Amino acid sequence: MQVCALLNGGGYAEKVAVHGGHVLPIPPGVSLKDAAGLPEVACTVWSTVFMMSRLSAGETFLVHGGSSGIGTFAIQIAKNKGATVLVTAGSEEKLAFCKKLGADVCINYKREDFVARAKEETGGKGVDVILDCIGASYLQRNLDSLNFDGRLFIIGFQGGAVTEIKLNTLLPKRLTVQGAALRPRSTENKAMVVSEVEKNVWPAVAAGKVKPIIYKSFPLSEAGEAHRLMESSEHIGKILLVP
Repeated sequence: MQVCALLNGGGYAEKVAVHGGHVLPIPPGVSLKDAAGLPEVACTVWSTVFMMSRLSAGETFLVHGGSSGIGTFAIQIAKNKGATVLVTAGSEEKLAFCKKLGADVCINYKREDFVARAKEETGGKGVDVILDCIGASYLQRNLDSLNFDGRLFIIGFQGGAVTEIKLNTLLPKRLTVQGAALRPRSTENKAMVVSEVEKNVWPAVAAGKVKPIIYKSFPLSEAGEAHRLMESSEHIGKILLVP
């Protein structure tokens, strides 16, 4: 059986050792190489958006960085589970790709105020769940974009880690702000997440309804080039290193 796995780090290698509970069978129809782009994004999105933020069918979901590896996966699985999906990205090309993946509303954050657009698209209510990789510079605006009982989940700090917020935004709307990362989790917690992903996400991948989005692959010896591409932000989806 061919497998892929959620790693604790050390993935720039020809061979790795992983806990048995962190291993997943490669879904039918997915190549061994493309499967390398699945575990990290699937576990990140499922654990944050669904297990902790409890996104459900009929709710509205905003994902920042919709054209990223996490963003492209989040669009697909959220649509598969019946949510309305809004995304932000920085170019029309990236937004068009997000639209092709199923995003309902595509917002160019360089040209539009995502708060105003989120309110407009939800009849003034705001969205129910936000997945955010920006952090400090978006925090207050994210809170302003949420509906009553809205949930904000922070998974990155591209816009900084320190800021101030208006606490009177949180209380009246009963908002929840959470944050998490995969690597610091215990072995047991990761195994639980992997099990939930296999149960809830893998069937959609096997059915071809959710696919790994691979922009480009590099041999391991060209890791520097892969990093330069990532830093350029020109890519859409995942960048793979292949031993």
